Amino acid sequence: MDSTISERVELAKLCSSRDWSKAIRILDSLLSQSCAIQDICNRAFCYSQLELHKHVVKDCDKALQLDPTLLQAYILKGRAFSALGRKEDALLVWEQGYEYALRQTTDLKQLLELEELLSVAKKNRDITCENDAMESSGSSMVISESESHTPSKSSAMYANHNKLSDESDLSTESSDTSEIRIKSGDNFDTHSDLSDGAKVNTKLDCQSNGTYDILNKLSNESELCSKLSDTSEPFSKSSMICHKSSDTYEICSKPSNKSDKRNDSSDEAKRNKKFCVARISKTKSISVDFRLSRGIAQVNEGKYANAISIFDQILKEDPSYPEALIGRGTAYAFQRELDSAITDFTKAIQSNPSAGEAWKRRGQARAALGESVEAIDDLTKALEFEPNSADILHERGIVNYKFKDFDAAVEDLSACVKLDRDNKSAYTYLGLALSSIGEYKRAEEAHMKAVQLDRNFLEAWAHLTQFYQDLANSTKALECLQQILQIDGGFAKAYHLRGLLLHGMGEHRKAIKDLSIALSLEKSNVECLYLRASCYHAIGEYGEAVKDYDTALDLELDSMEKFVLQCLAFYQKEIALYTASKINSEFCWFDIDGDIDPLFKEYWCKRLHPKDVCEKVYRQPSLRDSLKKGKLRKQDIAITKQKTALLQAADSIGKKIQYNCPGFLPNKRQHRMAGLAVIEIAQKISKAWRSLQAEWRYSNKSTSKHNKKVRRKEKINLPSQNRGGAGCSTSSSSETSTSYSITEDKPFGRSMMSWQDVYSLAVKWRQISEPCDPVVWINKLSEEFNSGFGSNTPLILGQAKVVRYFPNFQRTLDVAKTVMKEKTFVYNKADDMIDLSKDGKLEEIMHAESCSDIYRVVGEDFWLATWCNSTAIEGKQFEGTRITLLKMERGYDFAIKTPCTPSRWEEFNAEMTAAWDALCSAYCGETYGSTDFSVLENVRDAILRMTFYWYNFMPLSRGSAAVGFVVLLGLLLAANMEFTGNIPQGFQVDWEAILNFDPNAFVDSVKSWLYPSLKVRTSWKDYPDVSSTFATTGSVVAALSSYDD
Repeated sequence: MDSTISERVELAKLCSSRDWSKAIRILDSLLSQSCAIQDICNRAFCYSQLELHKHVVKDCDKALQLDPTLLQAYILKGRAFSALGRKEDALLVWEQGYEYALRQTTDLKQLLELEELLSVAKKNRDITCENDAMESSGSSMVISESESHTPSKSSAMYANHNKLSDESDLSTESSDTSEIRIKSGDNFDTHSDLSDGAKVNTKLDCQSNGTYDILNKLSNESELCSKLSDTSEPFSKSSMICHKSSDTYEICSKPSNKSDKRNDSSDEAKRNKKFCVARISKTKSISVDFRLSRGIAQVNEGKYANAISIFDQILKEDPSYPEALIGRGTAYAFQRELDSAITDFTKAIQSNPSAGEAWKRRGQARAALGESVEAIDDLTKALEFEPNSADILHERGIVNYKFKDFDAAVEDLSACVKLDRDNKSAYTYLGLALSSIGEYKRAEEAHMKAVQLDRNFLEAWAHLTQFYQDLANSTKALECLQQILQIDGGFAKAYHLRGLLLHGMGEHRKAIKDLSIALSLEKSNVECLYLRASCYHAIGEYGEAVKDYDTALDLELDSMEKFVLQCLAFYQKEIALYTASKINSEFCWFDIDGDIDPLFKEYWCKRLHPKDVCEKVYRQPSLRDSLKKGKLRKQDIAITKQKTALLQAADSIGKKIQYNCPGFLPNKRQHRMAGLAVIEIAQKISKAWRSLQAEWRYSNKSTSKHNKKVRRKEKINLPSQNRGGAGCSTSSSSETSTSYSITEDKPFGRSMMSWQDVYSLAVKWRQISEPCDPVVWINKLSEEFNSGFGSNTPLILGQAKVVRYFPNFQRTLDVAKTVMKEKTFVYNKADDMIDLSKDGKLEEIMHAESCSDIYRVVGEDFWLATWCNSTAIEGKQFEGTRITLLKMERGYDFAIKTPCTPSRWEEFNAEMTAAWDALCSAYCGETYGSTDFSVLENVRDAILRMTFYWYNFMPLSRGSAAVGFVVLLGLLLAANMEFTGNIPQGFQVDWEAILNFDPNAFVDSVKSWLYPSLKVRTSWKDYPDVSSTFATTGSVVAALSSYDD
């Protein structure tokens, strides 16, 4: 009690001496003890004397939440809005207060004051409207500071690419007593990179009188590369801090010549041109306040060294002066001296633990350094001082999103938009967070709300574009991109996003055009360079591809994610040089699996640093040497009747591989690849089956005459007929050939082609169609084959639900529970067995509904394996797919994996061989050539059984799903059955196989929709021969790149 009285006495003395900063500290202390409405208003008044208007508004809002009839709060809040140039907001606040005053009339002085304020405000509104009309072509920008700076023209334009740290963005907010802000009537957009696929985004939405939108791209080690533009020439070359209602700010510098189509005018901002010094007296305390304001002005101008010098002088007199510490810490932050900034914010907290702004600032600086836990702790502490602060909730929500705590981000940003329904930044980041956890409908609503609040909000449109692209809705994604370019035709990120989308749709030539525009705007954009190189690579323009790969390799980069692209550029350049050397050779000699060093392929698949590869692996010759054998020949590019017929048929057939599920974007190039592969497989298998059927007839005839079997002829490898056979390898080592054919004598039923030969045809097409995908046979890698390297497909990553595969989550979880119940154990990371048979663990597992439920029972990271019932050996079961559950910092990694160890390979090879023999036997006997659908039932079932084992085998580094369905269609076509329907919506054929233990269950599941869509047709036999029509690698590349857009 005595201490409170002494503090109030001290408060009165400080106010009498006009020492507002120290008075605020006393009020902070009093409010931490008891939240008295009058103390909140008193602090708002002190803030107003320091012209810290945004803090006035905050305190008035708090007071009005406690007592909506408090007239003093309406008066102070309205004055603060007016000082900020928000004239209409001021008028609205005063009108609300006046209505309360009329009803209660307890304070006639305040009633009259409100009446006078309203009268003046309404008169000024008419004048302002006239000024707005006069300034519609461009608004003036004025900084609130002690020095007068006037723009050379009515508006200014700035661009800046700045990073606050090597690994992350820094978003900061204004100090309690050192408000850093810009007064402006202009609206500006600030753009920077936005991520593709699994990349994170953050945004700082800064607003004073105008609106400052920042479009940021944050990778796992995020960055800030922003660009601020307006409609005229710069009025100053110094950096500025753009302040917002959430008190966040950013640095904007470097002149630009781009126009921004969003201009709001306001003459009210002119009132803030000069810093008010009328109250300055000769007392030391006022001098400190004045110097604080001067320091703030220097920060506003981007003169950080000058600002630090001013704050240093204040801190020499009082080393623990919190306001000066916060101001200097802010200047340090903008100089990217984040450790120094954090040190100052920490000292400010030690000096005044109630300085909520210092907690907030330190949290943001820590977030910039990647210290996510500490950053969240600081922002949470700041919320203790302002429990209903939409600004801090907004800040913490973005930090939570950035560090992939999506659930917490949704909670914070949802609370934020309830308090601030016009916070467009919060809405768009809420959309990002909701999308990450699979709440797609709510995510779309949040993104749409953001663009409804501001139709020119580029960041929200960009986020919405990526949202639709992730869901494979190309139509809506393109509409969003068109909207962005109407707002700002020079927005590089829009061209990057559209190039990425077009690449995903298989329209590589169109993608190159957009990526070239993006690179004309941002020459060092490694994402655009790598993507354009891959497009040139795919369409056979190897010179341009190598040039872009080299440029990407020469860039100085600032994040691990971008460095990975550089590593990939090294590998892709080598593949491009290899492909160029094969351009005029027969396509069967294009043999990545046989020709490329296993160590190179292993590092390529794993995206490892190429240092060891450079030292140990043979490098491809230069492009000039690679092309010495001849450039792409005219006959390869020329369109003939045979080519046209094949391409039309291929486009029709290839569309059938498309999954109708979220995340699977239709791709013209992949469809054409699939169609050509299906036809070639059908043609090659038909020849093999014809030979096998002739042998069957001869065998039967011979058996009837001599009552004995005749040995089959040895296999003859014909490279021109069997792409992928032993004759296709150019490797000097017999071990590197892609042929797996068995040449010893065998009983009837074995084809002249092995199952590996059949699938290798599809693999080769898949490799050439999208060269950026490392599609290779896993057993042709180096050591990794022995260590069990294989495919890894996540359903959940942390808290993120993978859009393509999460729909299979519940079935996968149920399968895992079934396996645990059957086996009563799982394996830990060390492959040691974990017993689940005791303490009621199995019963708990059976009732589990989530990853956390199961993990709680098991108690550690684990994996289990499904099983496959053998067809070749009755009663035998062998390992199918592994299901893994790992605990992450936030959430879980729940995935399926298929490690291809030598023992597993041997088992599946035997099963695939038996399945292939069974298929050949089913068709090449009496059923051969039949057009009776019912007679072909055993053939259809045999094809599906082999497909079941392929999907559980997963013998490729990637691409097994597409290759499996392509071969399935080719086998059906070879048996005169053409699939004329589509894969049902939501159905993923590979997952159907993986989540079944028995091939017959898979057959029953797929036949329900597949068989009714099969038509017996023989017209495919009239198609020109694929291997002779597209004989060379160059002709294949041209065919895949020549579809009519």
